Amino acid sequence: MMDLAELKAPDVDRFPVRRAAAGAPHDALSREILELKRHLNAVILAHNYQVPEIQDLADFVGDSLGLSQQAAQTQADVIVFCGVHFMAETAKILNPGKIVVLPDKDAGCSLEEACPAHKLRALQATNPNFYTIAYINCSAEVKALSDVICTSSNAVQIVRAAPPDRDLLFVPDENLGAWVMEQTGRPMTLWQGSCYVHIEWTHASIVRIRTEHPGAPLVAHPECTRAVRMLADEVCSTEKMVGFCKRTPAKTIIIATEAGMLHRLKRECPDKQFIAAPTENCRCNECKYMKLNTLEKLADCLSALEPRIELSDDLIARARLPIERMLEISARPIAAAA
Repeated sequence: MMDLAELKAPDVDRFPVRRAAAGAPHDALSREILELKRHLNAVILAHNYQVPEIQDLADFVGDSLGLSQQAAQTQADVIVFCGVHFMAETAKILNPGKIVVLPDKDAGCSLEEACPAHKLRALQATNPNFYTIAYINCSAEVKALSDVICTSSNAVQIVRAAPPDRDLLFVPDENLGAWVMEQTGRPMTLWQGSCYVHIEWTHASIVRIRTEHPGAPLVAHPECTRAVRMLADEVCSTEKMVGFCKRTPAKTIIIATEAGMLHRLKRECPDKQFIAAPTENCRCNECKYMKLNTLEKLADCLSALEPRIELSDDLIARARLPIERMLEISARPIAAAA
């Protein structure tokens, strides 16, 4: 492990910044990124929605829970988080002594934007018995106001483990929260927020694609609306989609989540065909925030060690507790949390 106080950006003459050479071939950029990673003792974490060339270079590709677990366990000095801002913040919260960089500082999230901390604080003040469960797609400030964090992978388990005498407040995704209520029977107050990508699918567009491929199962993310979820054969997180697609005997599968997931699925299940569920406007639904990260920006952020995620010690301490509570509950056998 390096002394982080002495860790500086690499020599720019040896590792030139790539913005001036955005047209450089991917293989040359990839080699430079791998050399920078080795030089810095860095780890590259990539969400399933990242562009294929970033997924192929990453040390770990996964969903929010898997990435949180990897961030908590890494021995690297530098964490390069190829995802969106709240994910990089989570890595910093779990690794306050490490350098955490995000390829594009503007890679945000519509769910994070939907739940400002001051508005959550005001709602919490109306009911002292609220037990706040925050979907990980939120800011560090919102995490710090929460009792426990959840992901789409473990939301049902987290809700089942919640104190039975408390009034549950679920933020910020109302569609995920509604799906969790369906699974658990536990009433919750739902924040009015949604992922702009996942609400683009409609009942009509899904009916059409199912008619075109009558034998193909449909797998949908729980951030989709109920009108879409009710047509799905499986509703699950991106990581659980991989397991479902490996197990199903079907050779053609319709996927209703961000289009970057298809690259991961094709790599994991090369013998199967994956169809991106169409919206009313197109057959490929991409998150504009996830796609801000590019191979060129990944090389840039390793060269400069910027943009860097910086959080106050106080905020880190308060936000860390509900994340650690999530990780502890997630590690329990499912029956124990029920």
